[in-house]
Amino acid sequence: MSRSDIEAGYDLVAEEYAAEYAEELNRKPFDRQVLDRFALAMHGRGLVCELGSGPGQIARYLKDRGLDMCGIDLSAEMVRLATSLHPDIPFRRADILAPDLQPCSVAGIVAFYSIIHLRREDVPRALSVMHEALQPRGRLLLAFHGGEGTLHRERWFDKPVSIDVTMFGTAEMSRYVEEAGFVVDEVAERPPYEFEYQTSRTYVWATR
Repeated sequence: MSRSDIEAGYDLVAEEYAAEYAEELNRKPFDRQVLDRFALAMHGRGLVCELGSGPGQIARYLKDRGLDMCGIDLSAEMVRLATSLHPDIPFRRADILAPDLQPCSVAGIVAFYSIIHLRREDVPRALSVMHEALQPRGRLLLAFHGGEGTLHRERWFDKPVSIDVTMFGTAEMSRYVEEAGFVVDEVAERPPYEFEYQTSRTYVWATR
């Protein structure tokens, strides 16, 4: 799984993806609850960055609940769409492995189903970068597919792509987060909704 393949795939399906997922949270009460709790905890604490922001629907949700948001995504097309759809939120292109965030520059980081596009061996590096970017007592919220191994997609929205999804066990991800220097505050899991890909979903709250 190369970063260039992921970037190319998301560039190719950006318009369809944005249309499909623009209102996704309307059908996901558990995810809304998770994000509402994060918004409440982060309110008034400073800038929050979403890593892997896609067309901006998660950043939009949190911005509407009072957070000062920015977004970073690997796909230039996703950044273009997010900027067009949400002009009051700054988005820019960068890699989650090298997001070009200054040390201690953000109060919170959200990575909602973006860490799944990293190779398992790259996750500790990504989490270390997040830890460095967060201010002391800064908060991290991760969401990912639970399970083992990887899933591969060669067509998406009837277009040719080469995208892998890495699944993680709860104990495994908690270990990576702790080894990066975080304190894991809470872990929650839910079964998939009937309209989702049928893997469990896991959420990790952590503090720098």
